Amino acid sequence: MTSLRHSLNLRRGGVISLVGAGGKTALMFRLARELAGQGDRVLTTSTTKIRLPMQRQSSIVLQSESVDTLLRQARVLLRRHRHITAGRRIVHFQNKLNGFNPGTIDRIWQSGIFRWIIVEADGAAGRPLKAPAANEPVIPDSTRWLIATVGLSVVGKPLSPKWVFRPQIVSELTGLRSGAAISVSAIAKLCLDQNGLLKNTPEQARRFIFLNQADLPGSRAAGEQITRLLTRYARKSFNGVLIGQTLYEPIVEKYNTINRI
Repeated sequence: MTSLRHSLNLRRGGVISLVGAGGKTALMFRLARELAGQGDRVLTTSTTKIRLPMQRQSSIVLQSESVDTLLRQARVLLRRHRHITAGRRIVHFQNKLNGFNPGTIDRIWQSGIFRWIIVEADGAAGRPLKAPAANEPVIPDSTRWLIATVGLSVVGKPLSPKWVFRPQIVSELTGLRSGAAISVSAIAKLCLDQNGLLKNTPEQARRFIFLNQADLPGSRAAGEQITRLLTRYARKSFNGVLIGQTLYEPIVEKYNTINRI
């Protein structure tokens, strides 16, 4: 239906932080490809840890404990490449890249080298739904866009560790009992609660919900039900809801404006 750049109203550059579950990493690299494809200089990174990207996701991966070293290397590489992934350290036996602390990402942004920095600011252990713990998510202060993801495959599944990361917190925030079927209203509550998916969002950031996995049977309808609930109750909680799929085209099937701050 439309591009991520258009749906999220991405203009002039900035830091984009991704939280939640059910497709953050895929969304990060899809967004990076779209922005870099238009000639912008893009950094993908994390405040937690991510899997080392495949070649098709990011052909350049830098590791450095030193911001100055990283920026020096990036300046050279950006003469030929528009997209770089970077972190503090590669942990080869885990196939993971450890990210930077939020202050480091703020400093990288202030350097002016990149037009866009996309940050995976939350971990979910591969589950389609999560709730943040007390120390989560870890969002840089420089964030101008915050995107919270939900995997629609979780609708109708039991509230259990198999499907949900931190199910006890989801239960506390939504009122669902352990083992109960996860409903669209429970997901909407998790989006709206101040300790839910949008927790710790910097005041200046535009807030979006991305309902992923709309390609699965019944998921598009579930996404539209969640959107209607959010539209009814969100008020000034966030700016918009996107329904789509990170692995297929079009990545955005439907976009609803909630509030344009």
